[in-house]
Amino acid sequence: MREMIKMVVVLVILSSFSGGLLAAVRNSTKDKIELQQLTFVKGPAIKSILDGASNDPIVDRFNIEYEGGTASFYVGVFDGQPDRVAFESAGKGFGGDLGLMVGVDIKADKIIGVGVTTHSETPGIGSKAKTDPSFTRQFEGMDLIDSFQVKTDGGQVDAISGATITSRGVAFGVTQAGALYKALKPQIEAKLKEFK
Repeated sequence: MREMIKMVVVLVILSSFSGGLLAAVRNSTKDKIELQQLTFVKGPAIKSILDGASNDPIVDRFNIEYEGGTASFYVGVFDGQPDRVAFESAGKGFGGDLGLMVGVDIKADKIIGVGVTTHSETPGIGSKAKTDPSFTRQFEGMDLIDSFQVKTDGGQVDAISGATITSRGVAFGVTQAGALYKALKPQIEAKLKEFK
């Protein structure tokens, strides 16, 4: 009995030490991982959407907490006015989750760009959602507060040939972005005043 208690105590001590070590490593690398994601995963989409901004949108950003979580907004300053933002959304594609970045002109509530940041879609087919700019370009100029669907479902978005599920996922993600934008617009406008 004493041997078993000894083994349990040793196991608890080793588990606690290992857990503490893992937590310390996670905390020490959290900022580096976030910077890497901003630079290599989200950054290209943000910079493409807010191309021509006189500032660095990756540096000029803010977070808004809401009931479902926290949203990060990347600010684009054009002609001295911080009136465009890009923010994250997500949809469900054929291969899994799709990460999206959606840009909006705050004054007009119009989409200025959409970019796919992460996906696990079929190479050469569903992956075109990220690599084919003509697909994401069709969202530009549309009202963000609208609902989006592919044309085969009665909507306004041309699906990628052979990748209708992926196209539906992107359309759904943009629709979700619109709902989030509509709910948070007053807070977004208040935060943008800090960039003037």
